[in-house]
Amino acid sequence: MRRGWPAVAAASMVVLTACSSGGGGTSAAPSVNADPVKVTGSITVLTNRTDQLGDGTLDKYAAEFNKVYPNVKVKFEGMKDYEGEVKIRMNTENYGDVLPIPSDLSIAQFPNFFSSLGSSEELSKTYQWTDYATVDSKVYGIANFGTVTGFVYNKKVWADAGVTAWPRTPEEFLADLKAIKAKGQAVPYYTNYHDGWPLRQWTDAIGSPSCDEGAKDELATTAQPWAAGGDLNTIDSLVYAIVDQKLSEDDPTTTNWDQSKVMLGTGKVGAMYLGSWSVSQMRDAATKAGADPEDIGYMPFPSTSGKLCSVLQPDYKYAINKHSRNQEAARAWLDWYIAKSGAAQAEQGISSVKGSELPAALKPFTDNGVQLIGQKQDKSAVVKKIDKGAEINLDAPDYRQKLVDIARGAAPGDRDGYFAELDKKWSQAQKTVNG
Repeated sequence: MRRGWPAVAAASMVVLTACSSGGGGTSAAPSVNADPVKVTGSITVLTNRTDQLGDGTLDKYAAEFNKVYPNVKVKFEGMKDYEGEVKIRMNTENYGDVLPIPSDLSIAQFPNFFSSLGSSEELSKTYQWTDYATVDSKVYGIANFGTVTGFVYNKKVWADAGVTAWPRTPEEFLADLKAIKAKGQAVPYYTNYHDGWPLRQWTDAIGSPSCDEGAKDELATTAQPWAAGGDLNTIDSLVYAIVDQKLSEDDPTTTNWDQSKVMLGTGKVGAMYLGSWSVSQMRDAATKAGADPEDIGYMPFPSTSGKLCSVLQPDYKYAINKHSRNQEAARAWLDWYIAKSGAAQAEQGISSVKGSELPAALKPFTDNGVQLIGQKQDKSAVVKKIDKGAEINLDAPDYRQKLVDIARGAAPGDRDGYFAELDKKWSQAQKTVNG
């Protein structure tokens, strides 16, 4: 998410304190009135999609919405550093009417800031991933779409280097990047270190290497997540090796997200680790630069289990500010945008509305037998508490930026020493949380 999509430069954890409603809001967003004409109000929708704000896409959605709800005025407010800015605003009551939930906000805090959208029993009949935003059987956010995790890549760059099949192991992936480097026409891998949030994306791979939908939940009881054999070890070892073996850009401090889309789209970059939402943006960048959008492909994370698997999870969950004075209008927009706007399909995303088809960009996953797995959420609150106590923050780029710095020689230490440090912090926080 995210930022192009998503334009986040995640900030350090901000402690949020719920404000009193001042009598202006309610704790539940009502279902939309049967007669859309009777729904009135003016709402502000916060967005990380500054690109869609700039090119008029969001205004077009609003215009379509107004054909159904003519008496609701929709205003958009975009933020480049969405996560950082919105979390500061959430220390007040002024954080829009509808907004994407910041990714590292504890799920236990959702009722402090957002209106209940209904019971999980009812909403789960219509929408996927409601468990990601459910507290005490009430849902506080609904995802616009889901995304699978993997690498967006330029197929021509890989083919020109003699690579015609997806790498099935981390070792094969590194060998393929070396082949691209030897060809001398593209940077094999682009970290987007400067913007930061793309490095956080690697956390979404937890579960893919091992093909284990419970891998993230297991962090609640795993004392050493970075020990050999664990998914975080596999994921971060690959990040380290890419940089250490000089298979990424020369100076990561000068990377640029917007430019990276053009570079991958035109064959100057081989691959980046991003959600499948990125395919449409890279193809758009290729088209605008006069390159072939069909050169853009998507591949799963390499395996340690013997089979290729990709985590299927929601992107940002959209919620309603519990202090909003226009609850019904806000709910009308949220429901329409997610279920009727076609935004998910336009992004090559997997609609959260159950029964929706997979986007065309993921047809190769089906053709090649890639298994799509979920991420269990039973212990997500505990994992968040441990993560916060350890001051690692898996949902921010900081610790992985340090990993890159160590790998490129800009910070002292080595991979194994850093992993041991992370394990120590995690195990100590785990003992505190679990008593």
